[in-house]
Amino acid sequence: MNKKIVVIIIFSFLFFSTYGQRQKVKNQPYGDQRLYHFGLLVGLNFQDMMITNSGYVGENGESWYCEIPNYSTGFSVGLISDLYLNPYMNLRFTPTLHFGDQKYAFIEEHTDETYTATIRSNFLNFPLDVKFSSMRLNNYRPYLIAGAYGAWNLGRKKDEAILLKPYDFGFSIGIGCDFYLPIVKICPEIRFNFGLVDMVEKDRPDLRDRNMLKYTQSIAKGTSRMIVLTFNFE
Repeated sequence: MNKKIVVIIIFSFLFFSTYGQRQKVKNQPYGDQRLYHFGLLVGLNFQDMMITNSGYVGENGESWYCEIPNYSTGFSVGLISDLYLNPYMNLRFTPTLHFGDQKYAFIEEHTDETYTATIRSNFLNFPLDVKFSSMRLNNYRPYLIAGAYGAWNLGRKKDEAILLKPYDFGFSIGIGCDFYLPIVKICPEIRFNFGLVDMVEKDRPDLRDRNMLKYTQSIAKGTSRMIVLTFNFE
């Protein structure tokens, strides 16, 4: 059988199987038509840093580079405010506090000597997003969300191997699905945040041990990355 015909049959089957489902009683049938509504979110975050090494070589010939060995898991909690724009678009403001930390490994290129540091990073994010929803099917409705955010770092601690700047901004994109219950709407959502600011503070007068300055100097640039998995209650 011609491959094009097979593809057409498969997509036709998926289309009609989806739209041919028996209609069920809809919970909150007019809930999405409210001009505005509020909610809260809780979930997990996985913080990371995109590191660009500088190739720094010290006076004694040491050459250090930095890497993030793995994601660190943290906790997220926030508020939701949602403004209805049209049947398929909403404007959302969701200030969220992300508790977490980042683990850095500094490795000397010639001897493989390793120094590790765990830096506390609690970010208060202020995202402004547009939510693009599909057609509602019975009691669920998938959506795509995208926007920009500003963030304030509440977890700065001086005299550490790395000092992060107090602010950040970037853009985010995510997907989720609204599940309509009789009283509340629950929405699992996964979001990817991409920071645009070099977060590594280069000027380090706070260091009492000046030998630790080599760890900061080994990094040319570091931009934040975060995966956020939340459950929204609206």
